[in-house]
Amino acid sequence: MADESSPPDVANVPRVTTKTVQEMKDAGVPIAMLTAYDYTSARLYDRAGVDVLLVGDSASNVMAGNETTLPMTLDQMIYHAQCVVRGIDRSLVVVDLPFGAYQGDPKEALQSAIRVMKETGAHGVKLEGGAAVVESVERMVRAGIPVMGHLGLTPQSIYNFGTYQVRAEEEEEANQLREDARRLEDAGCFALVLEKIPATLAAEVTASLSIPTIGIGAGDQTDGQVLVSHDALGLSTDFNPRFVRRYARLDETITDAIGEYVSDVRDRSFPTDDESY
Repeated sequence: MADESSPPDVANVPRVTTKTVQEMKDAGVPIAMLTAYDYTSARLYDRAGVDVLLVGDSASNVMAGNETTLPMTLDQMIYHAQCVVRGIDRSLVVVDLPFGAYQGDPKEALQSAIRVMKETGAHGVKLEGGAAVVESVERMVRAGIPVMGHLGLTPQSIYNFGTYQVRAEEEEEANQLREDARRLEDAGCFALVLEKIPATLAAEVTASLSIPTIGIGAGDQTDGQVLVSHDALGLSTDFNPRFVRRYARLDETITDAIGEYVSDVRDRSFPTDDESY
């Protein structure tokens, strides 16, 4: 019989929902979030126990080879999300709204979010920004669409920032982030990503909010963590920020394996009689 004083095993559920991630925050159970862009990878991450799969517009970088996330289109995001949703049994799937799909006006933002939900089977959307997107968040939430916010370093605004350096180190920007976080919670966001901000600020914001925070380069006191899967697995190694931990070097594993395949083809050791009809 479990100790009545022990926290509930809220992470051990057959299907993660927005309610689950809230319960995880309330119980002090860290939330594991990872990006995914295709069926095969999503199936593996889901089986590994990832709580939230983010179909990130970082697909623009790691899948399409673009310098920034800005070229990603709504149609492309929908395609990637469809693939990911087919691969999961347990994970909550959240889809980034790409640059240009929600900044115009709240009506456009709502229509973009509706398309994502109807055409992919995903469980929510994510968008970047604070005060400027509050009305859009409110419209989506009223329409029944779960929304995850994103503050701090917002990659879709990289040309405005002009750098990938840590955000909100100065008090004015930190105060704005605190205010934006409160406004996004009040607007109905079910969770909030905090990217590349001082750990002390992330801890303060996390403690001030009732909704979960997911950190990336924001210290260990957020309610969860997220990484780009290609970074975590060592598939992409040109990008080396200090917050990335590489859990594998699949670039080396794959290169060696394919090199061996090429060699076997060259010397006709593949296929063997057993591998032929």
